[in-house]
Amino acid sequence: MTVLREVKALLPHEHIIYFGDTARVPYGNKSPQMVTKYALESALFLLTKGIKLLIIACNTSSAFALQILQKKMPVPVIGVIAPGAKEAARNTTSNKVAVIGTRTTVKSMAYDRSIKRLSPGIEVFSRACPLFVPIVEEGLEHDEIARLTAEKYLGDLRGSGIDVIVMGCTHYPVLEDVIRQTMGNRIKIVHSGKETAKEAWTILNERNLLNRRGRGKREYFVTDTPESFHEIGGRILGEALTHVKSLKSLDYQDLLFSS
Repeated sequence: MTVLREVKALLPHEHIIYFGDTARVPYGNKSPQMVTKYALESALFLLTKGIKLLIIACNTSSAFALQILQKKMPVPVIGVIAPGAKEAARNTTSNKVAVIGTRTTVKSMAYDRSIKRLSPGIEVFSRACPLFVPIVEEGLEHDEIARLTAEKYLGDLRGSGIDVIVMGCTHYPVLEDVIRQTMGNRIKIVHSGKETAKEAWTILNERNLLNRRGRGKREYFVTDTPESFHEIGGRILGEALTHVKSLKSLDYQDLLFSS
């Protein structure tokens, strides 16, 4: 939803179809094979909706499934890791960058590789922050527990010399204020969703696929608990969600081949 927020702001005229696999998240504690399977199923469902561009709005799925989806999908596919890595490499002056994410994303070293491809001299400090996701899901981002958890995960980075932090999970922008309070105002915080939205705009513009007028529509599909989705999604987007459809009554084979 944090990626959607940025895409919606930068591409206001586009018809955006959002698919949230709420029945099977979080992906951050699942195997690469299972994450790839889920990503393929989700992408195939979205293809039945006639999409012209696919954004993998999940760091874990981007780490493991991006290349496969780029090979198999007939539309451009972008993830959230490369845009965030570019912004981090562009902004560091100390050549020390921190990446925070789920255990699976951190273990994949996808950000490390992306950043070092751009600038081999950059030292990457990776931190898994598994409790950040449930804190956001429970609406506790302004609670003392958020501050204490951020201090536990990030406190030792204050003396490391880093000058950039990449939020390597799409839940984490909700905690940006807490992260900034923990790390100080001199640290540049990279929001991969913002950079991903810029890349989406560039690709659509270059291919002459960009809608430049009209009011964009929004459609939301979830696989379970649409009530929870309404609450969390509305809180992140700052507006009530409409046109939310639950697919929980459908088998995943139906998702793959529905029209």
